[in-house]
Amino acid sequence: MCPRLPPLQVVKVRPNDRDAKLKYQECNKIVKQKAFERAIASDETKRSVVDSLDIESMTIEDEYSGPKLDGGKVTLSFMKDLMQWYKDQKKLHRKFAYQTEMVTVCGDTHGQFYDLLNIFELNGLPSESNPYIFNGDFVDRGSFSVEVILTLFGFKLLYPDHFHLLRGNHETDNMNQIYGFEGEVKAKYTAQMFALFSEVFEWLPLAQCINGKVLVRVLPPIPPHSPAPCDPKSSGDKLWGGRDQCGMNGRSVSKRGVSCQFGPDVTRSFLERNRLDFIIRSHEVKPEGYEVAHDGKCVTVFSAPNYCIMAPRMGPWHGGPMDSPMDGPIASWPHGWPHGWPHGQPHSVMAP
Repeated sequence: MCPRLPPLQVVKVRPNDRDAKLKYQECNKIVKQKAFERAIASDETKRSVVDSLDIESMTIEDEYSGPKLDGGKVTLSFMKDLMQWYKDQKKLHRKFAYQTEMVTVCGDTHGQFYDLLNIFELNGLPSESNPYIFNGDFVDRGSFSVEVILTLFGFKLLYPDHFHLLRGNHETDNMNQIYGFEGEVKAKYTAQMFALFSEVFEWLPLAQCINGKVLVRVLPPIPPHSPAPCDPKSSGDKLWGGRDQCGMNGRSVSKRGVSCQFGPDVTRSFLERNRLDFIIRSHEVKPEGYEVAHDGKCVTVFSAPNYCIMAPRMGPWHGGPMDSPMDGPIASWPHGWPHGWPHGQPHSVMAP
């Protein structure tokens, strides 16, 4: 409990009192915690207007002769027609005015370049009309981490607003030193190239919010260029946290030895406070490549089939308008190429 006098006054009156200092520090910590909770909590009670729309039921009248979407997608031709339509002071049909784009979310790829190619072959190359989010852990473990990350960076440069890369726990120096990426980069390029990758990784964001209601990765926003991400006191929880396997409520010690596991009550509370519908996370191997848990509020997507030469697994992505966890397809494909040990990586099969 805090003392009756304001803690700061007690410390001023008795500057050498160790107990007074401890109580002041305790109270100061509580004040900061309450301020943080108020900052991330939303006071808004209204849901998004998008929730009230039923685009599929909207009919297009026979007399409408204006621009129409080609296969439900916005094209350059559509935009030219739209500009001319507006120039002639006409109105776009409301069915097309409310059109929302699809987005594809991929989980861990871990240097499995040929499985990355399978994603693009089955789901289409990234483009302005086919946006992607890759949810971290692009490198380590697999033999082609350099090819994976350079391909992903290339698409990020080509489509900066439609191709998004989030940082995982393997986009860190200490993991890269143990699980192969550092050795692979030095074997294929130079130590300077690895230092450049390391610097770029520090600037990657840790989360993405889709349509204001779907969070990809469980964390509050933190500034880029963050300190050692595997330090639990900094951003360790963001990169290492996981859901509780047994569905137990509350938080518990993680099996990885870093950060903690969270139960369905934690997920539910977080979503309610931040006006979100559900969470998409990765960082955890699943036999079918994905799993829907916590009453449909927490979706895990893992896109590296046959990870670490384990039993055959599938590699999925989650694609759709993200109105609910299962609105979009969760597609899977079998692992399609033989594994090889990454350059410079010990033959280890520790936890991902």
